[in-house]
Amino acid sequence: SPLAVLDLLGEGFVKNRYLALFLLALPAIGLLERNGLKEHAQNWVARLRGATTGRLLIAYLFLRQLAATVGLTSLGGHPQMVRPLVAPMAEGAAEAQHGELGAATRDRIKALSAATDNVGLFFGEDVFVAFGAIVLMQTILAAEGIAVNPLHIAMWGIPTAITAFFIHAWRLGRLDGQIRRAGAAQ
Repeated sequence: SPLAVLDLLGEGFVKNRYLALFLLALPAIGLLERNGLKEHAQNWVARLRGATTGRLLIAYLFLRQLAATVGLTSLGGHPQMVRPLVAPMAEGAAEAQHGELGAATRDRIKALSAATDNVGLFFGEDVFVAFGAIVLMQTILAAEGIAVNPLHIAMWGIPTAITAFFIHAWRLGRLDGQIRRAGAAQ
């Protein structure tokens, strides 16, 4: 009956809130994109003076890694942030400085936007003490008779996270020159 179906949906929502929130977020993002979210993001960034694609992505990398470091891993992501906001903003910054972009340049910007999200999340969450991988390492080491505090494991993630930030930021810093050269070659 319709009430039984509704009851099952409600029970599933309560048991699996994260899945339900994900399923609710997709239509909301689709509706925002349909009503011009991408264009608004591009226009907003185009009005910022000094905003370049590389600088914008470095700022996102910093925010994504910082959020993951304190355990806020759900604040970003490809469907929630990269596709509707970060990539269009990065493209808008490039267009504001270099005019119309070629398809290969657009694809490169989109790819580096996605890579920036991945690098920020992956290396940022390794510093968070309650991250599953840290708990797993502590459990495995404890099973082998090696007592390690999860905080110490997380502390060893800090140099790696800092190094990953600087390496990826260097790559992103070079992106502006690559976009300029690609525009000159067209």
